[in-house]
Amino acid sequence: MLLFKRVAALAATIGLILAGAGIALAGDGQPSPWQMGFQQPATSVMEWINWFHHGLLITIILISGFVLALLIYVMVRFNARANPTPSRTTHNTFIEVVWTLVPVMILVGIAIPSFRLLFYQLNIPAMSAEAGDVTIKATGKQWFWTYSYPDHGGFEFDSLMVRDPAQLKGRPRLLAVDNELVVPVNKNVRVITTGADVIHAFAVPSFGIKIDSIPGRANETWFRATREGIYYGQCSELCGKDHAYMPIAVRVVSEDEFKKWVEGARKRFARDDATPTTTVAAAAQSTAR
Repeated sequence: MLLFKRVAALAATIGLILAGAGIALAGDGQPSPWQMGFQQPATSVMEWINWFHHGLLITIILISGFVLALLIYVMVRFNARANPTPSRTTHNTFIEVVWTLVPVMILVGIAIPSFRLLFYQLNIPAMSAEAGDVTIKATGKQWFWTYSYPDHGGFEFDSLMVRDPAQLKGRPRLLAVDNELVVPVNKNVRVITTGADVIHAFAVPSFGIKIDSIPGRANETWFRATREGIYYGQCSELCGKDHAYMPIAVRVVSEDEFKKWVEGARKRFARDDATPTTTVAAAAQSTAR
């Protein structure tokens, strides 16, 4: 019994240390060196995911420690030297009921918050332009992203990874882009995503979102960032030779700053569809080749 208590206490301590280390070493909006856990959450969905993950981690460690303690107890108590005359007992009704009901209760305890989290993730909140909510269309292409703002004039722009180290200016390598996706803080943002050629995936870890971008189909997800800053993600579906080079950068700004950016973006990304032009993306792709 003493051995079991010590193993259980050790398992709980390890679980808490790992959970705490995961939070302490996680970067704010981007990966950190030697990171062990999730990035710091910037949405309520990601906060819930963090809580659920840490709870499961501790549960798993406790169960593993309990099973390990039982195995050690059986090896010590019932080996041939300590127990030369083994028992002939074949059934124990109480133990069989316990080892059936307890796992069921544990699984039910895990399932209830799991289903609530799934519903919260997939239930897109009602969008209201008056409340400042934003709808964005993200199109995955080989190998960059195209963003459009249908609620703000329908302007569209390409977002490519910065390849020249001199242009990084302190931003993370392989994650910085030339044109960031800009959204307002504390507003619901609906992301409608599709693929132009093959299957991609739109994923931003700090927001707790990850959804496939499938050609010929529109999928949607949402987030509500609670802190200003730049948050990075990447395409999370193997989509070709440059799959590792199509990052996602989301800049979360104040509502006033977002309105100013929209006014400037309408002029900056305006184009004359009647005049055939070579897009920035096409030019960059030809240069990369």
